[in-house]
Amino acid sequence: MDSRVMEEEDDCPELVPIDNPSAPATEQIPVTIISGYLGAGKTTLLNYILTEQHNKRIAVILNEFGEGSALEKSLAVSHAGELYEEWLELSNGCLCCSVKDNGLKAIENLMEKKGKFDYILLETTGLADPGAVASMFWVDAELGSEIYLDGIITVIDAKYGLQQLNEEKADGLVNEAARQIAVADLTIINKTDLVNEEELAQIRAAVRSINGLVKIIETQKSKVDLSEVLDLHSFDHKDGANLAEKLQLVKATKPHLDKSILTVTFEVAGEILEDTLNVFIQDLLWEKMFKNKEGQPMTVIRSKGIVAFPGKAHQVMLQGVHELYELNEMPQLWGDNPRINRLVFIGKNLDKDILEERFTSSVLSGTEKN
Repeated sequence: MDSRVMEEEDDCPELVPIDNPSAPATEQIPVTIISGYLGAGKTTLLNYILTEQHNKRIAVILNEFGEGSALEKSLAVSHAGELYEEWLELSNGCLCCSVKDNGLKAIENLMEKKGKFDYILLETTGLADPGAVASMFWVDAELGSEIYLDGIITVIDAKYGLQQLNEEKADGLVNEAARQIAVADLTIINKTDLVNEEELAQIRAAVRSINGLVKIIETQKSKVDLSEVLDLHSFDHKDGANLAEKLQLVKATKPHLDKSILTVTFEVAGEILEDTLNVFIQDLLWEKMFKNKEGQPMTVIRSKGIVAFPGKAHQVMLQGVHELYELNEMPQLWGDNPRINRLVFIGKNLDKDILEERFTSSVLSGTEKN
């Protein structure tokens, strides 16, 4: 029932299915993407993780490029308290293009060469779109990939975060700092010792105004409880046990600093047809057919939800980043619980009333429509 699809086939990574069905199953390695504006504390966070005692063999790919045509990437591997460094050279300087072309294969080759890691942390540049990077690593297990996307973390500078979010962009362009928050599963507000409580409350409110689903933790010098940043399981059914409760708590947000990015959420009772749900999602994500009251096209950065299909005893999870989405059956049963479809969309120019009306009119089956 996997409906994972992309707008352009050219954007899909080239993956080869495993041909040997008798080969023993290998445990997949989680990849967490760490983003954040320049100077927010990403590298400090990575160094802290590498030096903290966690009994994990972690590979950290630092995506920091020098001037000119230098295409080297630094890779550090922490193992038994020692640091190893080697250069992983990819085809060009843009992480998105590099990952799209050969990044997945390069990491798998690295694991063949250096042995299996327990975890991979991928740091993006300050201006990169983590959602675009995530799309390249979010792959089907049946295709034989040795890695899977675990989650997206965005580090925010408590002192300069509001200033970065307030930065004016040309018409039609999304503020990079706001986009990094919009796509995140977890945000770390760092350098809290450099601001007072009022300033901290302002940046906290700004984050929540953009992404009503994201978890927020606050740190000094990027020192975190590793259990809060590793093994997030934000893109698989292991997140499903708490997903229904999380979605119930999500509140629609009002524009705050970046006036165009916000969170909308709604719920509609009844069962929905999978085919018509796919049409609704594709019209929204791919065709950009929905417009707000000002006539601006709605653009979704992150999607999440739980839906109920006729004849299915299990809950189904909707998960999406940009144009990429999937529908996966979860272990959780509906049981005696009322079948209620709960959806959360984070993005630009979104209008809750219009989205809910279009969803209700196009997706609910005739017998279930309220």
